[in-house]
Amino acid sequence: MKDERQPETVFCSNQMPAAGMLPPSCFRFDPSSLPCPMTDEKQKAKEQILYLLKMQGATSATDLAEQLEVSPMAIRQHLQALRGEGLVDYSEQRRPIGRPVKLWQLTDRTLNLFPNTHADLMVEFLNSFESVLGEAELKKVLTERSRRQIQGYRVQFATLEGDGSPNSWQSRLDRQVQRFAEIRTKEGYMAEAIGQPDGSWLFIENHCPIDEAARTCRLLCRSELEVFKTLFGPTITIERVEHIMEGDRRCAYQITPNINSVERIKRTPP
Repeated sequence: MKDERQPETVFCSNQMPAAGMLPPSCFRFDPSSLPCPMTDEKQKAKEQILYLLKMQGATSATDLAEQLEVSPMAIRQHLQALRGEGLVDYSEQRRPIGRPVKLWQLTDRTLNLFPNTHADLMVEFLNSFESVLGEAELKKVLTERSRRQIQGYRVQFATLEGDGSPNSWQSRLDRQVQRFAEIRTKEGYMAEAIGQPDGSWLFIENHCPIDEAARTCRLLCRSELEVFKTLFGPTITIERVEHIMEGDRRCAYQITPNINSVERIKRTPP
């Protein structure tokens, strides 16, 4: 029988903080990157706004105010200050009734505020490696990198086996996806996983810490998708449905159990 679950959202290892608290550890904000110095309170407010816009995309000031439990006027003041620094901007969305609503989003200038794994060094290395040894050797290196990634992830999945019940495959998948969101967040991807009633998951990475390197070497993106598929195995179908390299604001993957494969495994005698 299909497991009819309610939609479930799993963010990184820490949930969005309550009002007045700093964002979770996955958001490594660098205040020195901002054009103007801030007091502690201003820094906290701006960090929270930037974090929410990174995770959610275009959002109204009213929605931000509700989530942070402050007045819309205070949020608008912070947004205008951030806009003056070139970190956010807005577009107007018309509604059937009333005035258009402003939807705020991050600008490209905020990219350096989020984790970027030694971007310049990695880009230089990839260019030099391919130039000296060629694309074939670069593919070998990336294949080895993928092998090591998968090996490391599997070690962290090892304690998440099912409990032996008829539906343990679903429980195991749920645990693996949630753990994977925690792992990828620690790696800088600001990951979240949204469970669907049919047993599938939408796995989202709101930030790419290897963005510059991936733009230099598209093989990196291809290898990431292959890592996901190999890690979860042939009983799970994984499709990339949003892609930063294609102009989307984030990367997202649909993770769906292959019911036919699962049924075959369940019927196989021990």
